[in-house]
Order: sequence, then C-alpha cells, then structure tokens
Amino acid sequence: MEKSRWGSPLEANEAAGSRLELLLFQLGAKQVYGINVFKVKEVIPYQPLTRISGSHPLVKGIATLRGQTMPIIDLSLAFGGAPMAEPEKGYIIITEYNRSVHGFLIHRVDRIVNTQWDRVQHLPTQLGRNAFVAAITMINDDQIIEILDVEKVLDQVVHASTEVSKDLTEATKGHGQKVLAVDDSMVARNQIRRAMEQLGMECTLFNDGLQAKETLQGMLHEGIDVAEAFTMLICDIEMPRMDGYQLTTWIRQEPQLRNLYILLHSSISGAFNAEMVQRTGANQFLQKYHPDELARAVLERIDQRETR
Repeated sequence: MEKSRWGSPLEANEAAGSRLELLLFQLGAKQVYGINVFKVKEVIPYQPLTRISGSHPLVKGIATLRGQTMPIIDLSLAFGGAPMAEPEKGYIIITEYNRSVHGFLIHRVDRIVNTQWDRVQHLPTQLGRNAFVAAITMINDDQIIEILDVEKVLDQVVHASTEVSKDLTEATKGHGQKVLAVDDSMVARNQIRRAMEQLGMECTLFNDGLQAKETLQGMLHEGIDVAEAFTMLICDIEMPRMDGYQLTTWIRQEPQLRNLYILLHSSISGAFNAEMVQRTGANQFLQKYHPDELARAVLERIDQRETR
C-alpha cells in the first residue's frame, strides 16, 4: 500500500494536517473499527498459522509471508471477546512497529474512508475492552468508528525495550539538558521520556502539535529563548489537530524559534519523509523506535551545540 499518495510534497504537507485515511474493519460484531492507513503495509486473506508455545495470549500463531516471519494477533481477544470464530474466513492486516512486522487477525475488511483530523476525538486512558481504542470519529453523520491504538496493542505483545546502552548512559553530556517531545501516542511518549531520563535529561511532553505550539507561544510571550533553553524538539509526524510537518513549518516561520533543532520521529519511513524533512525545514528524521539510536541523536546534537 503506497504511503505517499499525493501529487507533490507541498500537497502532502497541506493535506497531512487535515486529512485522515482509515481502513475500516470488523471483528465479528456490528461495531466498525478503523486503523490509520499510514500504519498498514497490506491486507491479505487468512494464512495458515503455526502455534508457538509460551507466546503471548493474544498471539494466534506465527505466519511466514514473503520470507518474513511475524506474529499474528487476534484482535477479538485483544478487545476482550472470544477468539475469532472461523479465522480461515478472515483477513490479516499487516503493520509495522519498532521496525518489526506484525499481523492483526480480523473478521472482515470494510473499506477505506477519508475523514478529517478535526473530526477525531481522542479518548482518555481506557480500561477493559476499550483499552486499545485511541479515539473515535463519526462518518456519514451516523456511524461511530473506534480507531485502533496500534502502538498500545503491539506494545502489550512486543514489549519494546526502552533501555539505553550503558556506554551511552555513562556519557555525562545529557545531565542538566532539556528536550521537548511531541507524540499523540502515550506509549511513544513514555518511551521517549524513559530514554531521556536515562541520559539524565529533563523531558517536557506534549500530546499533539497544537498543544506544543500553544506552549511555545507562551514561552515566547514570557521572553524565553526556546532554542537556547532546550536541546531539541523530538516530534511525531502523524498527529491530530496539528501534525509534525505543520508544527515544523510554523516553527521555522517564527524568527525567535528558527534555530530550534527539530528531529522528526515517526514509524512512517521512506523517501517521502526524507523529502518532507527538507521541505518543512526539520533537521533530522529518525524512524521509531530504538532507544540507542534516539539517545545517539540527542547526544550528537549536544556535541553540536557545545562545538558551536
């Protein structure tokens, strides 16, 4: 499934902040769920699975597709229901998390719909069957779509390491330094915060680009030199209300923020992002999530500041 579906980077930047594409699917009941198309690699019919003893309870089995072995997660179980009935009649949504590929077992694919980020309502921390719902939106003015929190589901299964290597944490460069981090995923925010804490750094977290923008505006009003006070801004790309591209563009248009170092940090990789980094004026792109790579990027930035 092609990630860059707009005609030019400029058009992509304009669309990214407003348009949201969702792949709709069902798990057997009437409720329709959605997953951000940018997080989907492909959708395939059910494949025979090999059961692995000792695997996570949500993992139905593993499958090997195009030479790549991946765990297949039963989303019906994840949402607190019974295991999916007649899985051989279902489908697998293939997605990527922390640079490894995983599959979601679903009952039926519905369709792809276009909506707007400003029509998405993020939910507070959920419990029970709603634990993996990040947000809701409405389409056709009468159908509620529950949007899957991909990172949260996979973090339960994969348990991505947040430990920074000892040789990096022993470097004293980070102590007393401050970073800003923007991400709509609670899982991702916690990963970044944990990595920064291990470097001895203070991390100020924001849920989306608009919240970060409003806080930065407040800092400017107070006369704070943000680029001097903070080592860098670590920013997700795909976010509601204001995405990473839009936030970066706004920062570069503000004379007092122009020197703020921006690292775009996203699970969406490829040439599209590399081009958009240049277009929007970001300094660097790093694919999520490897604690050592993020730590090195931050420490290298500290070196740059000290050299300057």
